[in-house]
Amino acid sequence: MSWLAWILCVVLLFCAADANASRIKDVASIEGVRENQLVGYGLVVGLRTTGDSVVGAPFTVQSLISMLNRMGVNLTIDPKQITAKNVAAVIVTAKLPPFAKPGTMIDVVFSSIGDAKSLQGGTLLMTPLKGPDGEVYAVAQGALTLGGFLGGKAGDTTSKNHTNAGRIPNGAIVEREVRLDIGAWDSVSVALAAPDFTTALRVAEAVNAVFGKETAIPVNAGVVRVSVPGQYHGRLVAYLSAIESLEVQVDQRARVVVNERTGTIIMGGHVRISTVAVAHGNLTIQVKTKLNVSQPNVPLIGKNTGQTVVIPEIQSEVKDDDTRVLLGNVAGGQTVVVPEVQTEVKEEEARLILLEQSVTLSDVVRGLNSVGITPRDIVAILQALKAAGALQADLEVI
Repeated sequence: MSWLAWILCVVLLFCAADANASRIKDVASIEGVRENQLVGYGLVVGLRTTGDSVVGAPFTVQSLISMLNRMGVNLTIDPKQITAKNVAAVIVTAKLPPFAKPGTMIDVVFSSIGDAKSLQGGTLLMTPLKGPDGEVYAVAQGALTLGGFLGGKAGDTTSKNHTNAGRIPNGAIVEREVRLDIGAWDSVSVALAAPDFTTALRVAEAVNAVFGKETAIPVNAGVVRVSVPGQYHGRLVAYLSAIESLEVQVDQRARVVVNERTGTIIMGGHVRISTVAVAHGNLTIQVKTKLNVSQPNVPLIGKNTGQTVVIPEIQSEVKDDDTRVLLGNVAGGQTVVVPEVQTEVKEEEARLILLEQSVTLSDVVRGLNSVGITPRDIVAILQALKAAGALQADLEVI
């Protein structure tokens, strides 16, 4: 083999090794650089008589009166006499990005908290958004954007999607910033999204390979402490950008996630099973009901003339493979409904398969599929494998 071919093979091996690598910025974050949650209470006006009612949401009327009083409109009437159906109370939420300066526009999400039928066509009035410390960090206002609609009148309405929640793009203006002075940092902490000792060690090794030995030290499974070299003092942004661009092989525990309601199963690449035999059979029960109407040929006279009656007293006749329900004590001159019920029970033969100790995920999937079962059946089998100690993975049912 020539030197050129040998070098090409080495390059291909390195490319294959890095094919499954992830950037540090995709699997971790810099501690302290994060979003902050904001929340506020506001009023939506301009609705088409689809707002809150006085009975279902009395706080909406109280808020309306308080707002009008602050604007110089003094109301001395009973709140019960106000029926402003074009007003609705909402909770407004937003996420304040890190390093957001006053004047920055951010999106907001609004959700109705009363009994409003729809917020379509409404406008959110000026709503202060506060942080956990009670300080106002942004102010929201603007026309609402919904993902659906509600039309028609009572008894003949048409609706699509949800009409009591939506968004206002760039609907809030930041009024206060969260101060974060990263220029004075002597070290940074890289926090892993999924804590893992192996991944933390690999992150530290990747940083040390570029910036020198002992630059990064894994503190625990979720945090890697990285010191700032002298040449990067005053240039921390460039240093953090270089760290986030490094690639590492992310390790994780073997896990199987099962959603029993939908039959969805997600398996990680490290799932293994021990040698085990699986026998699985289905029990199918099918019930069919057919309603037969019996109209006796008698004169339509008497007390129960013209009535359709279902007689509650029944007599059952049971056979080997079906059950016929017959009605007794049928009054003359009445129309009765005779339900004819057929019940069929079928039990399929159990299929026994031997699953050898697997090495890859494909072996597990191939072995289970060879049984010819559905995803919902696989859920029961996985639970049984975990109980038997044959599934070498964490089983999480959501």
